[in-house]
Amino acid sequence: MRALEKARTLPSDVIILDLEDSVAPDMKDQARAQVVEAVRQGGFGRAELVVRVNGLDTPWGAADMDAVAACGPAAVLVPKVNDRSDIERYHQLMNHAPAGTSLWAMIETARCLFRLDEIAAASRESRLSLFVMGTNDLAKEMGAALTPARTPFLSALSLSVAAARAYGLGILDGVFNDLNDADGFAEQCRQGVEFGFDGKTLIHPRQIDSCNAAFSPSLDRLDWARAVISAFDLPENANKGAISVEGKMVERLHLVEARRILAIQNAIDAEGA
Repeated sequence: MRALEKARTLPSDVIILDLEDSVAPDMKDQARAQVVEAVRQGGFGRAELVVRVNGLDTPWGAADMDAVAACGPAAVLVPKVNDRSDIERYHQLMNHAPAGTSLWAMIETARCLFRLDEIAAASRESRLSLFVMGTNDLAKEMGAALTPARTPFLSALSLSVAAARAYGLGILDGVFNDLNDADGFAEQCRQGVEFGFDGKTLIHPRQIDSCNAAFSPSLDRLDWARAVISAFDLPENANKGAISVEGKMVERLHLVEARRILAIQNAIDAEGA
C-alpha cells in the first residue's frame, strides 16, 4: 500500500500497477483487489494509470481481465502476446470496459518477433494502441545476454518500432535492471531515443529524471524544428516540397517531424506550468 501512495507523487507520464511478475502466486487475489480499489480511488495526477494483468494461460488471467477492465484504467497491459489471436482474445474480454480504456501489449516472446506485423495490424479492429518491450523475458527465452548495449536485441527493437509505426501505435522501451549503473542507464535511454521509442519503462523512481531528460527534445532539436517551421511558413516556400534550411535540404516530411518535436515540448511545458 505504501508503494501505491508513493506512485501517486511520481513525476512520470504513466504508472503501471503490476499483477504479474512482481506478485507472488499466493498474493494474486489480494493484489487484484488492491489494484482495482486504487484505480477507482484515482489521485495519480496527470499520469495515465495502467494495470498489467496475468496472462490468460495462468489461473489468474481471466479474473484479472474481468476486474481490471471493469474499473476503467487508462489501459490494460497484457503479457506474452504471441500472435494476432491473442490480441483478439484480450479485446473481446474488454467488452465491458469504458470506451477510453486501451489495450497495451508486451513484446517479450521469441514467437511474437516473427508476427509483429500481424499483431500491430490487429489494432485496426481492437483497442490495441501501444507496445511495451519486455526485454527481460526476451533475454530469458533467447538465452541471450542483456547488456546495456543490448546487441543481441537490436533487430528485435528496430522491427518492433517499425511495426508499431506502420499502424500508428505508440511504443515504450524495456526496463534497465541495474540501479547502480547510472551511466549505462543514460546510454540505454539515448539508444532508445535513437531507435524512435516514445519513452522507457522504469523499475525505480530514481530513474525518472534521467529518463525524462533523455526523451525530451534537446535545445538543438528545438532550434532545428523552429527553423524548419519558420522556413516553410514563408510565402515563397508555401508550395515547395523541399527547401534549404541552415544549408541543409529539408523536405515536408521533416516539417511533420518538426511539428511533432514542438508538440512534445509544448506538452512538457504545459505539465510544468
